[in-house]
Parts: sequence; structure tokens; C-alpha cells
Amino acid sequence: MTRRGILLLVSGFVVVALVFAWVAFRGTSVDAVEVRIAPLVRTIQFSARVATLSRVDVGSTLTGRVAQVLVREGDVVRQGDALIRLESDELRAMLEQAVASERQAQARLEGIRTSGRLSAQAAVAQADATANAARAEMERAQQLVAQGFVSASRVDDARRALDVAQAQQASARALLQANADTGTDAIQAHSQLAAARAGATAARAKLEQMVLRAPSNARVLSRDAEPGQIVQPGRALVGLAMEGPTQLKAQVDERFLEQLQPGQKAMVVADAFADQRFAAHVLSIAPAVDAQRGAVEVKLALEQQPPAFLREDMTLSVEVETARHARVLVLPLAALRGSVSGDGTSVLVQSEGRAQERQVRLGLRTLESVEILQGLAEG
Repeated sequence: MTRRGILLLVSGFVVVALVFAWVAFRGTSVDAVEVRIAPLVRTIQFSARVATLSRVDVGSTLTGRVAQVLVREGDVVRQGDALIRLESDELRAMLEQAVASERQAQARLEGIRTSGRLSAQAAVAQADATANAARAEMERAQQLVAQGFVSASRVDDARRALDVAQAQQASARALLQANADTGTDAIQAHSQLAAARAGATAARAKLEQMVLRAPSNARVLSRDAEPGQIVQPGRALVGLAMEGPTQLKAQVDERFLEQLQPGQKAMVVADAFADQRFAAHVLSIAPAVDAQRGAVEVKLALEQQPPAFLREDMTLSVEVETARHARVLVLPLAALRGSVSGDGTSVLVQSEGRAQERQVRLGLRTLESVEILQGLAEG
């Protein structure tokens, strides 16, 4: 190798060494952020479902055949509206029979109070007159026997006639007593009328049960009956969501339980209507945690009338604001070193073109940013 070649080779090694040295002493280039004062808001996001305060399954208390189904799923019904009608021809006939029995018992009682009582009074008067005549006849017979005009057998005949008249008199008075308001015939007639009325009332009640009605203002959620179908007691035929405040129910991971409080504001959105957000607030937090899911039930109430597109059991996305600081030093979480949840947290601070480690104390944390309480200043 010539002298010039050796010089070129040595020069190349020197240049390479200088480059490696410069790179080694220069350090690593990193992106820097500037500490700023800004508002910091912490939120929790989770899924919830639409739920009314109560649901009711309406069914028949009698066995019967469905004649009409008067509602469809989604219909809004008012209290007392007919939902389903069952065939009721047999019960109508039973009601007519019960009403006829009631009228018959009423007529008998009225007859006892009017014509029966008058007839009994007339019978008593007639029996009294007959008894008085028989008594007078016996007295005359006794006088004639004493005077010797007739035999003693005449007195015996008169006494028997008087006994018969007195027995008839007692019977007539007993009948009059029975027809009185407190008499046995009147009491029996009252009892028969009460039984007939009870039978008619029971028949009307059964006939009314052949029409299934809404117990309150509600929305129809399900319909499980069709005309001609035989239904049995205890089977749900129509599912109703009772009218009342619409609530949202969610199962939230118990890790966030400390951050949740009743009254916190929330924003809600449905995936199918992403441009129609609406406001809500935390209504209540269940006192117990579901051990199987490790979650706690949270209920939210709407701030205004529910949107028309809301449906029972619809899935919604909820974002609850759990904390808000208006003006704090904010730093991205990516800038932190060490433990974020305890002591020993630090950041690298630029000083004279190089990074120096500095301890900081943290405050409110979100998924992306953190509040700096001590260790840094704005800028």
C-alpha cells in the first residue's frame, strides 16, 4: 500500500470515530411538551339500557277462547282500555239467569211486604170474628143448658167450634207475624234476595274478567295472544311498561365506585342516533355489588322528556362527568415516569438542551392527562 493510501485509510477511521463520538455524546432526541394551565374534566364511559319504573304482564284469570286482540306492540294505552276480549256467550247466559233469580226474589219480598201482609191482616180479622162468634155461641149454649132448654151436648159442640176458631185465630196471627219486617218469611225472602244479588254480582264480575284491561297508562311491549287461541289462568298475554319517568340502568365496574356520586351530570347517546345526544344525571347507586360480575347497578334519570326514538331495553352509551377542575396545570400521562398512582412519580425537564429528572405531585387524573400539584410551573 502506498503512503497516500494509508493516509486516506487513517483519515476514514478518524471520521467514523468522530461521528460515533458525536452521536454518543449528543443523547437521544425526544418530543417535548409544555406545561399549560387548562380545564381538566374526568369522565366515566359505560353502556346502559332503557328501563321504565315497572313492567306488568297482563293475563286472564279464567280459561277461555280469545275473541279479539285489540292492541299491537308499541301501542300506547290508557288506564281501563280493553286489550283482549274472550268469548263470553256462556257467561252472558249465566248472568241473565242470575238477574232473573234476583228479580224473582225481589218480587217475592215485595209481595210479602204488600199483598201478603194485607192478606195476613185480613185472615187475622176474619179469624178474630169467627172466634168471637164461637165464644158468643158457647155462652148462649151454656145459658140454654142451665135453663134446661137444650142438652149438655150442645155446649160440647160450641166448645169444639170455639177451639177450632181460636186455633185459626192463632194461625192467622202467626202468619201476620211471619210477614212482618222481622218475621221469618220476610227474613227468608231477604236472604233469598241477597243470595240472588250475590249470584248476579259474581256473574257480572266473571263477565267483566272476559275483557282484559290496562291497569294503568302504559306502552305495549309484547303481545302473546291471537284470536281463537285457548288461554289459561296465569299465562302472560300482554306485556306492559307502566307510564312513568324513563330511567337508564347500567352495570358499572366496581373499580369506579369511588368516583360516582348521585347527582353527577351525564351525556347519553344511542348508536343508531349518534347526532342526538341528551342529558341525564346519576339518580342512585345500588348499595350492593354483584359478586358474579364485579359490578354495581347505577340508575340515571333524564333531564328532559325522553326522545321519541327511545325504546325499552335499548342500549345506550353514557358518559358521566365525575370531576372538573377549571384552571390547573395539565400534563399528558405519557410524560410521566415511574408510578402514576403513588409516590415516586417524576418527569424529565429540559434544562440547557438536556433532560433532568424532577419529582412531581399529582392531582386529578384522566385517561389521557393529569393535574400537576407540585414540581412544575406553567411553561
